[in-house]
Amino acid sequence: MNATMMKQFTEFRRMLNGFWLSRVILTANNYGLFDRLIRPSTAADLARKAGTDLRATEILLDALTALGLLKKTGGTYRNTPLAKNFLVRGGPWYQGDMVRHADSLWQNWSGLDEILKTGKPARRARNHASFIKAMHNNAVLRAKEVVAVIPLKGVRRALDLGGGPGTYSRELAKRGIAVTLFDLSETIAVAKDLIPRVQAKRISFLEGDFLTGPIGAGYDLAFISQVLHVFSAQDNQRIISKVREALNPGGRVAIHEFALDKSRTAPVPGALFSVNMLVNTDGGRSYSVPEMKEWLKRTRFGKITEKRLGDTVVVTGKKK
Repeated sequence: MNATMMKQFTEFRRMLNGFWLSRVILTANNYGLFDRLIRPSTAADLARKAGTDLRATEILLDALTALGLLKKTGGTYRNTPLAKNFLVRGGPWYQGDMVRHADSLWQNWSGLDEILKTGKPARRARNHASFIKAMHNNAVLRAKEVVAVIPLKGVRRALDLGGGPGTYSRELAKRGIAVTLFDLSETIAVAKDLIPRVQAKRISFLEGDFLTGPIGAGYDLAFISQVLHVFSAQDNQRIISKVREALNPGGRVAIHEFALDKSRTAPVPGALFSVNMLVNTDGGRSYSVPEMKEWLKRTRFGKITEKRLGDTVVVTGKKK
């Protein structure tokens, strides 16, 4: 095997065995190992506290060390800065809820063979509270950057449609905007626990189903983040139309989604997220930027813009 072929083979094996790495992190998180390693510990002590098998625990800890999440000195393990920042409860960048949500997705994705045959989602696992908290884990890393690219001049009232944990509502409220967070009642119950009281003073809550019910009116901005990928293109056109009716003259809509080009084959995160929507929804997928722009054009929005932010994009339009 020549050097080029070996390089290709190595990349292929990396892709094929990617689930090994994920499963190690998911299981460690499920047993709270990173929380238990705030202080250095031996495998024996950790196994006793976590109620796990010693041999299995030591093997898993060694693998986590190889991945750079732990550091091993002699027979003692401790968190690296990477684990401290993202996997220990209480930190500002904590991602443990996202990891728990990924564990649910693991079970759903395991039905992909059957899904490909039927086209129907496989909802084997669902933990709604963990999902909403996971969305906060994700959004807290992006919110400031995302909101910064949205034109906010003249915006006094905003609608955070499908606002989930309220992370973006909080960021808008910091800028003096009165925000209405619209979502299902079970989601709003979680959001109310996550939003600090000082920010909650500028945030009101509206419960309902935006596909079938009213969403309020008199908004200067409608913000729709990571929502449209759940629905079909037809439903999304209906949602955009409803949003337009809720906006004041000259009001804006801002759509935040995974970036995907016209061919829907790049970038990789957007293309793979389409598979996630195949696994978990009846009609959703990732949508390309041209598709989102076309929805806005059909709904008589003008001054349509796009701004790429890493693996996501913000598409805005102004009500004519």
